[in-house]
Amino acid sequence: MSTLTELKAPSAPAAAPAAKKRREVDAVVAPIIAVVVLLSLWQIAAWISPLRSDLFPGPGEVLASLPEVIADGSLLAAVSTSLFRAISGFVIAVLVATPIALLLAHQPLLRKGVGPLISAMQVLPSIAWVPAAIILFGLSDATIYTVLLLGAIPSIINGLLSGIDMIPRQYTALSKVLGASKREHILHVELPAALPGYVGGLRQGWAFAWRSLMAAELIAVGGSLALGVGSLLQRGRDLADLPLVMLVILVILLVGALIELLCFAPLERKLLRDRGMSRTGEK
Repeated sequence: MSTLTELKAPSAPAAAPAAKKRREVDAVVAPIIAVVVLLSLWQIAAWISPLRSDLFPGPGEVLASLPEVIADGSLLAAVSTSLFRAISGFVIAVLVATPIALLLAHQPLLRKGVGPLISAMQVLPSIAWVPAAIILFGLSDATIYTVLLLGAIPSIINGLLSGIDMIPRQYTALSKVLGASKREHILHVELPAALPGYVGGLRQGWAFAWRSLMAAELIAVGGSLALGVGSLLQRGRDLADLPLVMLVILVILLVGALIELLCFAPLERKLLRDRGMSRTGEK
């Protein structure tokens, strides 16, 4: 009996790597299958549609416009410009929003006064800021970054505040008993404990930053502004080139999905794994 137990014992740990590998494969294969199915349905709809191909292009017609924008360098230049604006603006938003959230978390009266305003700014469509930014800063990068920051900062602030609100009060009491200073409490207790909410705020902040950037680039065109993805989308609209418009939309979706899959999804998995948790549907 003991021999049988010894032989079976290693199978439990061996199952864990196999399950992990299967989840990793599923995480890659499942989105690919979903994309293939959606593209197939789109192509079928284009084939049976009574509209002309220039009014309802299928995936084939959309991809046919790809070599042209790659050859003239406009697509690569637009994606590079937009990614630089988005990433640099998002970093600035994090650096601005984090101390504001910590200040509000430790100043209840200030939070009661400013909190509703921040929440209202979060639900305000980012495109509403574009006309005011153009009047103030003209057609310049300052306009783009203003809209981007106003779109991202409220979400990051509310995400960190939500994470801090979920910290058990015992953590604060224990921190005081151990003699931690306020700075030590924030750095070593509060921020690590609030990470789930903070990461959720960062993820939402990035989504708002990317959407705000597209809105700003779509409207603020010309002047000293470099060509961005939103500007390329506007070019397709001016030319009534629906395949180009659909191609740019697909590029916007692809960039957003890649940032999610390569940055935020692994960060979330590591965060949950470190806390002995898992997402719904994972075992």
